[in-house]
Order: sequence, then structure tokens, then C-alpha cells
Amino acid sequence: MTHCFPEAIIKPLGDSALIVQLGEGISPSIHQKVQALSMLLNTYPFDGFVESVPAFNNITIHYDPVLVLNHLANNQPSLTSFQIVCSNVNELIQHIDDSQKLEARLVEIPVLYGGEYGPDLDDVASYHNISPEEVIRIHTQSECLVYMLGFAPGFPFMGGMDERIATPRRETPRLSITPGSVGIAGKQTGVYPLETPGGWQIIGRTPLDLFRPDLSPPTLLQAGDKIKFVQISPEEYHTYKEKKR
Repeated sequence: MTHCFPEAIIKPLGDSALIVQLGEGISPSIHQKVQALSMLLNTYPFDGFVESVPAFNNITIHYDPVLVLNHLANNQPSLTSFQIVCSNVNELIQHIDDSQKLEARLVEIPVLYGGEYGPDLDDVASYHNISPEEVIRIHTQSECLVYMLGFAPGFPFMGGMDERIATPRRETPRLSITPGSVGIAGKQTGVYPLETPGGWQIIGRTPLDLFRPDLSPPTLLQAGDKIKFVQISPEEYHTYKEKKR
């Protein structure tokens, strides 16, 4: 375990990656540092850098140990690739400016709530003793932050959902969730980009494709994006679908 500065801890992950822990828990301020480090890595990549994967409060950095040693160890023959990468990452961390706020991209996600598109909407409403319309109002009122992508390609894990509609996962997961399904699990909300099993409470569906393998980048959303859910009608939903054909 290597301490780089008081708030960061670097740990090896196998022989070609490391994890930089930038805080504990889930908060926008910690994730701001994650995003800042990710931007620095992409702007000033070290020799052997492959990619960085931001998460809630940490960032995983993948590298090619052979390239790292070939390019960086000429004057430091006794160091391992991990030590060399750690030194480079530590230097970048020192340039994180907590006072500089990164400008987040705002993405609107249209959602058709309830009915066959949101089969758990009534259950979420019943759990909180409110109406389905109130659940929709609260869900569309929140502005959520994408902390990370995971579970399936393009699946956004978001924070910032109003806790008044926080709801436990289903006791029995579904074997198949339709792509575009918008769900709630605990204090988080998310969107299924692909057909997969899942236990989130499904309250609606978006006509947007979150995973687009033929495009670059292949995911509609990125860590650091702010999301605003917008209620649409069945007619608007099908109009979106027709436009994609």
C-alpha cells in the first residue's frame, strides 16, 4: 500500500493495473477528484498507459508493464513497473485542483413511465405510500450524477436520486430486463443498456440506446455526466423509436 498524499492511497491490482483510492463513501466532491485525475491521465499519459476506469471514489489505471520498464526504467533500473507508474500517478495527483469545478455534460433521458414499460412503478409507490404520479414527479425532479459505468456495457450507476423514492431491490430478480428499462435499487437509479437479468425496480423505459457498439465512444453516457429524466407519452416514445430506424 502506497500513500501518495493524505487523501489518496494507491494499491496494485495484479501486475498491470493499480487502484487509486481518493476518499471513502459516495460524494460529488470525491468523484470530482476522480474525474480530475482521469482527465489529467488522458491529457498527460505516461509511457505504457493503457486506460483509466473511474468509479465512485477511486480510479483503476491499466498499463503495459513492459512498455513502462522499457521507456521509464533506463535511469531507474531497480524499480518495478508498479513503482514507476505510482510515481507518475503521484505527480499527477499533486496537480488536482479542488477549487476547480469541472463542467459536467447535462443529458436528458426521455422516459415512458408505468404500465408494461414500468411494471414496478405501482410497487415503488405503494412502498412509500404515495401515488405513482408522485414517484414520477420526484424521479424527474432529481438531477443525477453518473459515477461510473459497469455491470453491463454502458450501464450508468447514478447518485443524487431523491431518497423519498429509494426502494430495495426486488426479492426475486427477473431473468430478463428489456433494454432501456429505468430502475431503482436502494438510493440509486439506473438504465439497463442491454437485455440482462436484474433485480432493480423497473419504473419506466427510455427509447434511447445507451450502448452503441458501432459508434465511438460506444456508450451514450460517461462518468461525470449529469442526468435529467423527462417524462414522455406513449406517442412520443414511439416517435423516438421511429427516428432511430
